[in-house]
Amino acid sequence: MTLTVTIIDDHTLFREGLQGLLERHGLKVLDSVGDAEAGYAVISERRPEIVLLDLRLPQTGGLEILRKLKEDEECPPVVMLTTSDEEQDLIEALRSGASGYLLKDMEPDTLVMALRSIVAGETVVAPSLTPALARVVQGREPEPPEGEEGPFDVLTPRESEILALLAEGLSNRGIGNNLGISEGTVKVHVKAILRKLGVTSRVAAAVLAVEHGWGSRKSAEDRED
Repeated sequence: MTLTVTIIDDHTLFREGLQGLLERHGLKVLDSVGDAEAGYAVISERRPEIVLLDLRLPQTGGLEILRKLKEDEECPPVVMLTTSDEEQDLIEALRSGASGYLLKDMEPDTLVMALRSIVAGETVVAPSLTPALARVVQGREPEPPEGEEGPFDVLTPRESEILALLAEGLSNRGIGNNLGISEGTVKVHVKAILRKLGVTSRVAAAVLAVEHGWGSRKSAEDRED
């Protein structure tokens, strides 16, 4: 399958090299641009199937561009392609709606396979960053001081249940089966959760949840008490 791609990176030599690499592997690069405004314009007009976005860009940073792109409900998957292997950059990218976080020193075949997986609906992180992601998922953050409102206090008990199951990686159908509600009802609750938490994707909501120690329905029940 030929995938259509837009590249946003301020380094011309890297863009040209990446375009040639992708096209040799059967992908089609619709546009290759070096700044945010050009990126917004070509993505809106050309509608690629996937966007490769550098994290470190002058003037408007990659995360800011990502957040603006994700305001469009029809935005294609956006993948951060960067040299940064910093844990916080990874988490911020996923929380902001990135569908993948890949490193510029990846092998070409691995990169192309990752892009195809992302277009198919998966969230892919560079293999070398898997331990960092696991540390975040397994980690626990301290409870907010007494009297200070936590980020999840705005959720209803049902939304808290659904968020906890999101953090376990369940699909809408799986959550519905678990809680005895319809998949459509789950979708309505998920939209409300994203709006209340100020994030743009279910992956971002799940990452935020596991950062705060959620990962089972019991976690959600504990927070209701």
